[in-house]
Amino acid sequence: MKLLITGGAGFIGSAVIRHVIHETDDQVVNVDKLTYAGNLESLQSISDDSRYAFEQVDICDRQALLQVFARHQPGAVMHLAAESHVDRSIDGPAAFIETNIVGTYTLLEVARHYWQGLDEGRRASFRFHHISTDEVYGDLDGPAGLFTEQTPYAPSSPYSASKASSDHLVRAWSRTYGLPAIVTNCSNNYGPYHFPEKLIPLVILNALEGKPLPVYGKGEQIRDWLYVEDHARALYRVVTQGTPGETYNIGGHNEKRNIDVVHTLCALLDELAPSAYSPYQSLITYVTDRPGHDMRYAIDASKIERELGWKPAETFETGIRKTVEWYLKNLEWCRRVQDGSYQRERLGIASSELSAK
Repeated sequence: MKLLITGGAGFIGSAVIRHVIHETDDQVVNVDKLTYAGNLESLQSISDDSRYAFEQVDICDRQALLQVFARHQPGAVMHLAAESHVDRSIDGPAAFIETNIVGTYTLLEVARHYWQGLDEGRRASFRFHHISTDEVYGDLDGPAGLFTEQTPYAPSSPYSASKASSDHLVRAWSRTYGLPAIVTNCSNNYGPYHFPEKLIPLVILNALEGKPLPVYGKGEQIRDWLYVEDHARALYRVVTQGTPGETYNIGGHNEKRNIDVVHTLCALLDELAPSAYSPYQSLITYVTDRPGHDMRYAIDASKIERELGWKPAETFETGIRKTVEWYLKNLEWCRRVQDGSYQRERLGIASSELSAK
């Protein structure tokens, strides 16, 4: 099968592509605009593989998407391209409306017309897999209860509202036009190649530099943590074995308070990278909570385990150790993201190619 994966240079998208190329015989077309969070260096291990192709395309660009579909003739779409950082959505929601809502609409329309033009066999096997977040459900009231596939939507931030909108669009295109679509909603991902603005890589890198470790409020917010490579396996299982029209929640079965995550990271760094800043816990700094901050997310992932046989391979303890060890071994990748050189070099290459044409 040939998979067209949008947002494949991002954190989760790159994990999916690495999984597909390393663990299957399928082909991948990576469609990515390469915004600040898109980093082709996360795909260096597979970039020369003959089964991998890259297209620098904005999913809001209908004509460019039409050309990509016509050129590559994919058998399935995995839609991960999205603006995804809550703080950025509060400061500047316009980009989230454009990419997450308008971009999803544009991709749906291009995929629909492409699907309708396929022969009967390829049309029957085609899938449109939309990857979303548990944040569309809002937050859970109290320590009990879990998000299920039937939980009503109650998004709190511009980011989660834009993702909720995109979920509704996908389901509408499935019901109205018959597009064979599947939606997945995942919990908080962590692991290698995570952009440094996110909590876990931010804490690791700040600690190593002796900088404050910012914790919103008292750090009482609870999240269900999912190792990104477990998520990649789940997404591939869904696109190849999932039922069109269905929704699958994907979680790690690892509910942790943010402050406990930070304490765990500090303890691992004390063990693996002691320095003059140890104990790193002394760097923890409590900051004003973000507006509308949800208190608790927790996923009921029993459906995907029951129907598709997936469950996470990593516990939080094994996954977080692997994550810290990866960052300690890949500080150069982190430095290039932090100083922006990963983007400057890409833009330089793009400019030279353009002038050559």
